[in-house]
Amino acid sequence: EVQLQASGGGSVQAGGSLRLSCAASGFTFDGYAIGWFRQAPGKDRKGIACISSSDGNTFYEDSVKGRFTISSDNAKKTVFLQMNKLKPEDTAVYYCAAVKERDWLTIVIKLGSGEYNIWGQGTQVTVSS
Repeated sequence: EVQLQASGGGSVQAGGSLRLSCAASGFTFDGYAIGWFRQAPGKDRKGIACISSSDGNTFYEDSVKGRFTISSDNAKKTVFLQMNKLKPEDTAVYYCAAVKERDWLTIVIKLGSGEYNIWGQGTQVTVSS
């Protein structure tokens, strides 16, 4: 069964850190890009970071750039999102998703449009002030 399992969410105070994990099973990592999305209460789901398993390219949405780091352990088919300097506005349900795509521009465009086709369950991140 093709599956993504997100974990690592929790509650932290502003300025704190969390590390999310996204473990893939049922498909090979090669040729896929993995993205992290988040949905805050009352808002649309938004792509915030992605990484290509083919070449390791990374992309960050402006609101998380410089604070979040996406990385991949291809051997373990796991992608991580290290979140530092967390702010209350980072509070959201975080999802990881995958798309079979090697073209970097397409990967980033699909992050923006949400066109990833394998989705994990969400993990809640709550940041208190």
